[in-house]
Amino acid sequence: MSLLTQNRPPTASRRRPLAGLVARRRGLETRRQIAGWLFLLPALVIFGLFAWWPIVRGFALAFQRTNLVDPAQWVGFDNFRAVLDDPLAATAVKNTAIYVGLALAIGFPAPLILASVMSTVRRGAGLYRFLVYLPVVIPPTVAILLWKWFYDPGSGLFNSLLGEVGLGPYPWLDSPHTALASLVLEATWAGMGGAVLIYLAAMAGIPGELYEAAEMDGSGVWRRIWHVMLPQLRPVIGLLLLVQLISTIQVFTEPYLFTGGGPQNATMTVLLLIFRYAFQNGEYGQAAALTTLMVLTLAVLSAVYLRATRSWSRT
Repeated sequence: MSLLTQNRPPTASRRRPLAGLVARRRGLETRRQIAGWLFLLPALVIFGLFAWWPIVRGFALAFQRTNLVDPAQWVGFDNFRAVLDDPLAATAVKNTAIYVGLALAIGFPAPLILASVMSTVRRGAGLYRFLVYLPVVIPPTVAILLWKWFYDPGSGLFNSLLGEVGLGPYPWLDSPHTALASLVLEATWAGMGGAVLIYLAAMAGIPGELYEAAEMDGSGVWRRIWHVMLPQLRPVIGLLLLVQLISTIQVFTEPYLFTGGGPQNATMTVLLLIFRYAFQNGEYGQAAALTTLMVLTLAVLSAVYLRATRSWSRT
C-alpha cells in the first residue's frame, strides 16, 4: 500500500506550494526590473533631452526658416534646394572629400606602422608610449597655435629647418595647393596617439606561438607581419578605419583655427560651412539642412562599410 502511495502523482495541494514559490520568484524579478528602470529613468530622460531631442529639433529646423527668436516659418524643402544650389557647398564637399582621402592615406597607416615599431621596443616602452600620446593631451587650440608658428612662412620652424639645407621657404597655409595637406599633417600628429595605444594593446594579445610557428616555417619579418599580425588585427583595423572616416568627414577645428576656410576657400569644409550658415549668415534652416544631409551621408557610408567588411573583419 505504501508503494502505491509513493507512485501516485502529486495532488493539487502538493503542487500549490511549488506554484506559490514560482509566483513569488516572478514577482521578485518583476520588482527588480521595475527598480532597475526607475534608477535608469533619470539618465534616460537626461540623455533624451540633451542628445535625442536636439537631433529631432534639428531635423525639424531643416524645413523651417527662423532666426531662433521669431516664430518659425515652414518652407518645406527650400533650405535643401538653397544648399544644393550654393556653389560654396560643392566646394566644401570637394574639400572634405580630399581631406578625408589625404587623412586616410597619411593618417591611417601611420599609427599602425608606429605601433608595429614600438611593439619591438623592450627598454623605455613606457616613455615612448607617453611621448606618442602626449599630443592627444594637449588642447587642440594650443596645438594648432603651435603648428601655426611651425608653418609661419617667415620665421617658422619648418621653413627654418628646410632653409638649412637650401629648401623653401614654402607657403604652407597661404597656398591653396598646400593648405589642406598642411591641416592633415597637424591632425595626424595630434590624433594618432590613441590609435597607437589601441594597436599596441591588440598586438599584445596576439599569441606568441603564431609568430614562432611562422618563424619556424622560414617566414621573414614582412611575411610574419602580413600573414600573422595583420589578420589578427583585422577587427581593430576595421573599427578604427570607420571611426577615422567619420571623424575626418566632420573636420572643423583645424580649418576654422588655421585658415578660416581660406585661402580662396581651399580649406572650406562641410562642417565649417554649416558654422558659416548658422552663425555668420543667420541661415539656421540651411545649416540644419546641410547637417541633415551630412548625417544621412554618414549613416549610408557606415552601413555600406559595415556590410562590406563584415566577413573581412572576422578573425
